[in-house]
Amino acid sequence: MIVSNVAEGSGSKPEYDAILVIGFGGPEKPEDVMPFLENVTRGRNIPRERLEEVAEHYHHFGGVSPINAQVRELIAGLAPELRRHGVTIPIYWGNRNWDPLLPDTLREMAAAGVKKALAVVLAAYSSYSSCRQYREDVGRAREEVGPDAPEVDKVRVFYNHPEFIAANADRVREALAKVPAEERGRVPIVFTAHSIPESMAVNSSYEEQLQETCRLVAEELKVGEDRWSLVYQSRSGRPSDPWLGPDILDALQALRDGGAEEVVVHPIGFLSDHMEVLYDLDEEARILCERIGLNMVRSRTVGTHRGFVRMIRELICERLHGASEEERRAVGRFGPSHDACPTDCCLPPARKPSHHAHASA
Repeated sequence: MIVSNVAEGSGSKPEYDAILVIGFGGPEKPEDVMPFLENVTRGRNIPRERLEEVAEHYHHFGGVSPINAQVRELIAGLAPELRRHGVTIPIYWGNRNWDPLLPDTLREMAAAGVKKALAVVLAAYSSYSSCRQYREDVGRAREEVGPDAPEVDKVRVFYNHPEFIAANADRVREALAKVPAEERGRVPIVFTAHSIPESMAVNSSYEEQLQETCRLVAEELKVGEDRWSLVYQSRSGRPSDPWLGPDILDALQALRDGGAEEVVVHPIGFLSDHMEVLYDLDEEARILCERIGLNMVRSRTVGTHRGFVRMIRELICERLHGASEEERRAVGRFGPSHDACPTDCCLPPARKPSHHAHASA
């Protein structure tokens, strides 16, 4: 799906002739919910009753995931930002699990004569489900389209880009402003991210990257290590399978047991306030906090923060213009991530039969 044709003016033809924004996708009306969940869980033998249970999360919000609207808003901010920096190639958008689906978008790109696209995957960290699986999705979509399908390269993960750190820090500052003034200097900050199976985590840098992002944001906020923690949410799968923890609900209970009366929760592992943020934090976590007497302030995700939009433009420009290693910005301990993933990067865990479903949009 073409979202923005920014071809205004002239300029030298770049190596890439289109930008492709790749998202997870989500239902936009109640009748989309079950087909969407079937797409997400295809091949995993999920019982129908489990899908219906997850579907209720969506119906609680009218059967609409906000994620597609949020991607549209992000692209609407990115297009003029690119124009201001002389990038005049069109922006397309394709999803993994719901319209506009990647094969349809690549087919549209091929019909328009696009030969090589630069993809921005809307995921900040490296894991099978947030990086390699998207590359596999692109590969399958290209096979479906056939020999005219454009080549697709992917921009690097950006967990340690200075604009990403600054945008997250800004969101936490907004939340801290809602905490009583006398508590702001000591209120605990809980960073939360999507849990993944330990068998998936061991094949990627997901945990390490998340810890680094949290550390850098806390450093930007001048918050000591004793005040922040990284926890996980939205786990699925069999209860007997180990997933990354601690769980957000357990962590909140532990804080209250330790005497905390206020907490700031920042969904640092997510880029927009989509269904998991709304349901798992604004519903489940908030209900727990109300029951145990813990005042929870949930900060916003980076969303369309101007710094986050600037970062995406910068990642695109560094590839379009062949930036040197010194020009590729990153902060902290690890430097800029690779452009081309190694063959053994973010390998999937061994597949096991599952009785649980999960949808992250």
